[in-house]
Amino acid sequence: MADEDTASASKPTRPSMTSAMRSSSFLQEHQQYRPPSKPENHYGIDTVVEDMRATTISSPRQISPFNGIPSPDNPPRIVESGVSHELSHPNCTPAPGTSADKLVATLFYRHSAPRASNSIPSPKRAVSPKPPGSPKLSANEAELPPNMAPSSSLETFPLEPPASEPDPLDHIYGSHISPMCITSFLHLMSSFPLPPGSTDMASSHRCLRVGATPDHHPEVVELTMSPAPSPDYLSLDDLRKHELIYRFEREWNVDVALRTDTLWRRYPRLVVFDMDSTLITQEVIDLLAATIKDPPDLAARVADITHRTMIGELEFELAFRERVKLLAGLPASIFEELRPVLDVTNGVPKLISALKKLGVKTAVLSGGFLPLTSWLASELGLDYAHANEVVIDEATGKLTGEVKGRIVGAERKRELLIEIAAKEGIALEQVVAVGDGANDLLMMEAAGLGVAWNAKPRVQMEAGARLNGDTLLDLLYLFGFRDDEISKLAA
Repeated sequence: MADEDTASASKPTRPSMTSAMRSSSFLQEHQQYRPPSKPENHYGIDTVVEDMRATTISSPRQISPFNGIPSPDNPPRIVESGVSHELSHPNCTPAPGTSADKLVATLFYRHSAPRASNSIPSPKRAVSPKPPGSPKLSANEAELPPNMAPSSSLETFPLEPPASEPDPLDHIYGSHISPMCITSFLHLMSSFPLPPGSTDMASSHRCLRVGATPDHHPEVVELTMSPAPSPDYLSLDDLRKHELIYRFEREWNVDVALRTDTLWRRYPRLVVFDMDSTLITQEVIDLLAATIKDPPDLAARVADITHRTMIGELEFELAFRERVKLLAGLPASIFEELRPVLDVTNGVPKLISALKKLGVKTAVLSGGFLPLTSWLASELGLDYAHANEVVIDEATGKLTGEVKGRIVGAERKRELLIEIAAKEGIALEQVVAVGDGANDLLMMEAAGLGVAWNAKPRVQMEAGARLNGDTLLDLLYLFGFRDDEISKLAA
């Protein structure tokens, strides 16, 4: 028995694989041959399985399901291969049976009139009453600090000091209509109450003109806002004159033209112009007075009356008759002699050409003289021309200082505008009136849009839109035309 036990103990046992010898790879345990090196850029399945042991697999990317129904949380947006496109917002077109109340703002950057100052100088102390024998103020003492009264007299003390000029933000963000300018304007418009039932204002904008600089910054931009501010709170006329709008224009050195976005805004059918300081850069009656050398101060006197009349200080008809009397004795040939002297406003010939291509009727209603107005209308190709007709002595061929018929003043201009529109079968909503003086305000009011062209302060405030550029061709931007389209029309 002892020998058998010794023999069994000396017999080798059957090999077995312990847990320490085991691995998680069946291929590694049972593979009989492995090549000494791996071919470049080629890995077998065994290598992949082996390398996976030291790799952690991240959780799959979360993909939001598409339910097929666009909503504010899931907008209908396409982003693929560098193309980003979002379908229009629901305010672009009204629902069936409803109407869209949209407001269009056209912003013109005033590059030709950069603003250099950002504050109004404080009043001079010299205007205050001083006791006799008081010493003269030095130059440094002539300015009052901003927080002190400009007068020592209670009778002349203002109830409220003048507001300081806003900072010129275009100097900071760029001398053009910058994104910050548009953002500031939209923020301003959002401060006005919306119609009942409206919660948010949707907006869009497009550039109508870019500058000639290499960066091609926008200089005219059209913004469309929907819905417009509530007319029950603020009418469009009051909105145009709002202090916040005026301050915004001063901050960004722009002119803002506000219009209701109607069909007639884009399709005018009659444009009526004033002549002096609108179609031409001069006042004809001042040119006539300048030809009279005796008395030597006549031209200055007539020019002063003209200026006071244009800003609304004097009644136009009486002032016109008074000035015409001063021209008595001038030869009738003076009107022909002045033709080469007339300086047509920049952009006018191209503007008239563009309007004619669009089928728009044009007219000039002038408080000047018919011989020159009719000649200019024929040269430019205007359809209508109305002005004052002076009396000429047939025997001497000289002006008598009198006027035939009614004076073409403010009332007559409005009547003529309405008569021409009725004759052509044109609604007043499709009429545009352009002028610069107080005698143009009534015809601007009768038209669908009144445009003040480099006008006097009162006209700037009362007109529906203001243009203060260097070319009257800017009028076409108010109709929504882009610069390239205007170039084609004016060619």
